[in-house]
Amino acid sequence: MSERSGYDGMSGRSAGGHGGERLRVAVAGLGVIAQTVHLPLLERRRDLFELVAVADLSPGRGHELGGRYGVPEECRLVDGAELLDVAGLDAVLLLTSGSHGDLAAAALRRDVPVFCEKPLAYTRAEAAELAPLLAGDDRLMVGYMKQYDPAVAELARRLDRIGGAGAVHAVEVTVLHPSGESQLAAHRLAPAPTDADAERVRALRERTDELLTGAVGADPTVRALYQIMINSVSHDLSLLRMLTGPPSTVEHVALWPAAPAPGQEPSVEVGGELPAGGRYGIRWLYLPDYPGYRETVTLHHARGSFELVFPTPYRLDLPATLTVRDGDDGTERRCVHQGTVSAFERELVAFHAMVTGGTPARTGLAGGTADIVSSQQVVRRFGQLTGAAVGGEAATG
Repeated sequence: MSERSGYDGMSGRSAGGHGGERLRVAVAGLGVIAQTVHLPLLERRRDLFELVAVADLSPGRGHELGGRYGVPEECRLVDGAELLDVAGLDAVLLLTSGSHGDLAAAALRRDVPVFCEKPLAYTRAEAAELAPLLAGDDRLMVGYMKQYDPAVAELARRLDRIGGAGAVHAVEVTVLHPSGESQLAAHRLAPAPTDADAERVRALRERTDELLTGAVGADPTVRALYQIMINSVSHDLSLLRMLTGPPSTVEHVALWPAAPAPGQEPSVEVGGELPAGGRYGIRWLYLPDYPGYRETVTLHHARGSFELVFPTPYRLDLPATLTVRDGDDGTERRCVHQGTVSAFERELVAFHAMVTGGTPARTGLAGGTADIVSSQQVVRRFGQLTGAAVGGEAATG
């Protein structure tokens, strides 16, 4: 259970964090997760944060959202690296899509603490470049909000009481994943940008292609599997790291259909052994017209089960639920636990505690790197089982 400091996500503090100490923060990337989660929460937690700069490839989106949240016009930028030139910056939130390795390194070189959405990076090489910049300091948090969910915290407490990871017989994960359009239909998002500079977009695409080639090679199916793992299944890998330890083996990998319809993702199934001897199975099912996102994580032990159910991450008002079933005397007992503060807000408060007090993040460099390694192990095993052309770091182990 490495990289976690206290089960409540607040390290013993109330949801108010370090009283009165506001951080001047910048946000790079104003897409879906920024609009639905982080910008509203920064506004809500003005006791802890002051948003002083934003950056987005779309000048129009930067102008609109920067104006909505009170960012001075001269601090509405199009280049994430330019955010680091803003005077008096205390921290940066990297909410751009894809790898965050380059921007995280640029921020850390300037001694600016970093929060980044997953994935930390696409390659182990990118992560390795961050290590000397951190030098053991707690200045990097990778955004796995489920690790800060109150229901997860309650599960962790109960699991410790029955013997911890060694008590887990099996972990079963099922993710029912509708299309992005379906999940976001009820949100009033800014229109898709049409004014991004074509040269900047081209350069980013080339960099992404370079990194994916370095991670897993050029095969489109292999890349699709890797991106599902590192962009979505990594949330479940983060829970395994926290509760049982990361997978010790990857024995089974399946991906179907072999030829998804244009614009659709394949589904993925992964299984193997946990460090203490239990088993895990993860099924990530892309169901474009399913009525709602649903993620279920169940830990079975000798006397019962813990079942977590997560709703769509884009609704801060919908809590995750923990259902506990046990029966020491042969009679099943059931209790349900829900939190009152969203996991995203608790994560943001924990980031404030990291910057102002040095409280370690649940996932920093070590955890972010572990998820890259696990995702590449899945890809390598897929290649062994199917003959798919795996290259890059995944091919070399």
